[in-house]
Amino acid sequence: MTYAIQAEGLVKQYGETRALDGVDLLVPQGRLLGVLGPNGAGKTTVVRILTTLLRPDEGRATVGGYDVVTQAHQARSLIGLTGQYAAVDEMLTGVENLFMIGRLLGMSRADARRRAGELLERFALSDAGERAAKTYSGGMRRRLDLAASLVGHPTVLFLDEPTTGLDPRSRTELWGVVRDLMTDGVTVLLTTQYLEEADQLADDIVVFDHGKIIASGTPDQLKATTGAQVLQVRPLKEEHLEQVAEVVAEVLGEPPALTAGRATAPVHDPAVVPAIVRRLDDLGVVVSELTLRMSSLDEVFLALTGHRAEETQEQKEKEESFA
Repeated sequence: MTYAIQAEGLVKQYGETRALDGVDLLVPQGRLLGVLGPNGAGKTTVVRILTTLLRPDEGRATVGGYDVVTQAHQARSLIGLTGQYAAVDEMLTGVENLFMIGRLLGMSRADARRRAGELLERFALSDAGERAAKTYSGGMRRRLDLAASLVGHPTVLFLDEPTTGLDPRSRTELWGVVRDLMTDGVTVLLTTQYLEEADQLADDIVVFDHGKIIASGTPDQLKATTGAQVLQVRPLKEEHLEQVAEVVAEVLGEPPALTAGRATAPVHDPAVVPAIVRRLDDLGVVVSELTLRMSSLDEVFLALTGHRAEETQEQKEKEESFA
């Protein structure tokens, strides 16, 4: 198997803080690796090392077979990078932004203008190509930013929380663009805090916490690691919610979470569900919703790390201040 990204034993230290603590990664060519973790877990640090922007203190990494330290120039020729915030020049038009990058990459004026037109069309920005980027919506800026990272025909694309701050529609549109890139054979490393995003796009996932990889696998494999399915019960009448909670607690041995008029609890043995139904029926409690599903990635993340993906802005700023 050919690996587009390989990393072994990556370590990065900032004073007493170990931002990366022996990270190993293998990303097969043409696949998308989702990197999950709370703010400050080391996601951005590993992206900066793999894109040659930061040197590791220990360990080794290659992109497309090139060492990111000793062969950084060759590695950069294969890489596209879109960071957490759009990096386009707002005073320039869409065409001018992409044309400028093409010229910086050594393209002729004709080739740079041709490539700008191709990308604007691909990202549905042709009609806005002659407008200043400052007039673009947030979703349009992110698409232009992603287009900018593709000017040089990269074979490996790093997306560091690319949909942060986007509305649901713009996020879905960007997912479509990423899927198209994968169809073209581009290898993608995506860091995200949106668990749904990783579930939708990733072939494989690694979970970072405190500078280490604490879990890895396909989305379905990670969901299976909790060893539980999730039961959700909503009574027809909200005043019966407490009775539902008592029944679920009696059968499962632990109290359920009560949110949005539903009782939610992990279930290790699906055979107990009929017992819950019978007890509720005996009490005359009518149920409007009863579902048994696999754990979500959000629930897996919570089980693995003890907290949800969205952490405090203070933690995020701490990691960024180190890098």
